[in-house]
Amino acid sequence: MTRNEALAARDDIPVGVIFSATGHLSVIEKSSIDVTLYAIDRINEAGGIGGRQVTPYLFDACSDVGTYAVGIGELIRKHGVLCTFGGYTSASRRAMLPTVIANNHLLYLPTCWEGKECVQNIIYTGPVANQHSIELIPYMIRNYGPRACFVGSDYVWPRESNAVARAWMDQHGGAVISERYLTLGVTDVADLLALIRAEAPDFIFSTLVGNSALAFYREYARIGFDRARTPIASLTTSEAEVRAMGHEIGEGHILSAPYFQSLQNPTNARFVRAFLSSPHGESGVTHFNLENTYLAVLAFERALRISLTSRDWADLTANDIRNASAGLALENEVSPEGHVWIDPDNFCMAFVPKIGRCGPDGQFEVLHSSVRHVLPDPYALYPERGICRRDGLHTPDGMVVPNALY
Repeated sequence: MTRNEALAARDDIPVGVIFSATGHLSVIEKSSIDVTLYAIDRINEAGGIGGRQVTPYLFDACSDVGTYAVGIGELIRKHGVLCTFGGYTSASRRAMLPTVIANNHLLYLPTCWEGKECVQNIIYTGPVANQHSIELIPYMIRNYGPRACFVGSDYVWPRESNAVARAWMDQHGGAVISERYLTLGVTDVADLLALIRAEAPDFIFSTLVGNSALAFYREYARIGFDRARTPIASLTTSEAEVRAMGHEIGEGHILSAPYFQSLQNPTNARFVRAFLSSPHGESGVTHFNLENTYLAVLAFERALRISLTSRDWADLTANDIRNASAGLALENEVSPEGHVWIDPDNFCMAFVPKIGRCGPDGQFEVLHSSVRHVLPDPYALYPERGICRRDGLHTPDGMVVPNALY
């Protein structure tokens, strides 16, 4: 039986959900599971899609890259899922990619990522590098000074994100004093912070994730850094990490993100209230990675409804859903962060970047918001590679390279 025949024979819509419910990344990934289930519940309570209920199949990746590779295969081959929501680190994305591509599967990646790839089996609902630090770096230089120490977890996203941030530092007269990396999950950070303190930067630019980030902020507070003069500026340390580390430890630090729980608009107020009061709201806060995951499910629902206007279940493919997603918008009335859309060429989302400072209540005060949407550009630092289009990477010599990976 083919996948289409198997889908047509069902009376539900199987989807995969692969995040880490356990391990050193669960501090952020567990809430992505929660909001996915919340969004699916809401779809089902409203009658489902095309007369069918959505059935989520969960796989705990246990904060392990290899387990992600195993899990995506099980979701596709054992459960026959139509698409999968999942992945937090770029290492996990890259581990899943061979199976995703080989099976012509559709992966929704709801997290920040570095770019430098053009894959026709992914819809990216988290910010790419040029949507994150392009305004954060000049903001930090203007308000705190030009000298920065860079620190990150040791995998592809922090290294590439730091390369982008270095470019912005150069453009705005900044200087990177040092750049250091910790193995994923490492929490022994005392020596690292002692070195940074001796270098006396104006700010610290952090791309640490998971428990490593929590340990870094806690040690920063313990040794008495002055966060008013030398704050940590991050692309990832959100309301969820602040809740885990303690509000007093997160207070005063800076985050660049497309979404904060504190955003003042009616859609966000409804979303925060409904999600946190639901059976899935045990995280106690919303944050940008959670909201980007929520947007992924909303985008899937809308694209599937569009696809079913011209396809029946026996003919439906992941390509149909992807094609229906080109240019798809989520308006102010449905998106908690406000109007966003999926770029019709590279299938990344257009966002309004924002910069916030954590307050004593663990919530972020928005200090700066872009005056317009920033379009995603996966090759912002590598224009010589070409342009990502819906059929592949269009190179300067006229070639089209499908699923171009680094």
